[in-house]
Amino acid sequence: MRVVSGIKPTGNLHLGNYLGAVKQWVAMQDDIQAQGGETMYFIADLHGLTEWIAPEAMAANTIEMTATLIAAGIDPERSILFNQTRVPQHSELGWLLNNVARVGWLNRMTQFKDKAGKNREGASVGLYDYPVLMAADVLLYNATHVPVGEDQKQHLELARDIATKFNNDYGRELFTLPEPFISKAAPRIMSLRDGSAKMSKSNPSEMSLVKLIDSDDQIAEKFRKAKTDADVLPDTMEGLEGRAEARNLITIFAALADRAPADVLTQFAGQGFGAFKPELADLAVATLGPIRERLTRLLDDRGEVGRILERGAEKARDLAAPMLLDVQRTMGLQI
Repeated sequence: MRVVSGIKPTGNLHLGNYLGAVKQWVAMQDDIQAQGGETMYFIADLHGLTEWIAPEAMAANTIEMTATLIAAGIDPERSILFNQTRVPQHSELGWLLNNVARVGWLNRMTQFKDKAGKNREGASVGLYDYPVLMAADVLLYNATHVPVGEDQKQHLELARDIATKFNNDYGRELFTLPEPFISKAAPRIMSLRDGSAKMSKSNPSEMSLVKLIDSDDQIAEKFRKAKTDADVLPDTMEGLEGRAEARNLITIFAALADRAPADVLTQFAGQGFGAFKPELADLAVATLGPIRERLTRLLDDRGEVGRILERGAEKARDLAAPMLLDVQRTMGLQI
């Protein structure tokens, strides 16, 4: 069993990123390896180029994302951790698979339509074509399982279609068809100022999100001032209907504590937010504080973080090179 997953390098990671993705990866690392499997995580810097980003920001974000993953619990000695650019076989296989994928398949990809919006003619070719590179990312390593959310299911189906067509076209069962890996449902974390909007670094209000680099005092203050209502907490989830901010804070508490939201409500039923918020703030500080401290130490030596990426990339290249050579030979490119 080999699980492969990537994440684009974005700066200023926040609580929503951690609970929605990074924490899931750490749990996956432990669960898969307990079953005798292997986990590979990569920083998808090539995918990060599909929309304009300043070179210095790309470089910094790649290092910061890597440091964040390590600080949160991804162990480079147990998982293969690297960035795409250091493994050129990703790009090479992506081009080869472009000649297997069909235009009609890509035209059905809803994420391109969503991200390009009304300016589809002005979008980059990379944005249109990146699902093929995503297929290369997992097929290159014969991944057996790929963690996917709702927005990525279509891309995994495309990867399977490409693998099936390649195998049929060349009469070989070369590519493994990856299966979706369904981990514990990632919570959807909303803004602390508006329970109807997703927590995002693009929000102009600093009080709307908790950053992983925030100090203990900043974390506590943001939860203390988080928007709520005047009602007490109910004893069931149904009682949170129409109370978006209350539901969000319960969701955050449950995710940080690895508990079910209903269990959290049982503990705090009948209490107001004056009692609940300090408990939530303490839990957040206790959870995020050690991550921030490890992250800060790692970022004090960015060169070492780069060396960690290179060591991971060396392992990834050792796995990728034979597969790419096999694909090239199958297609008549290596004589």
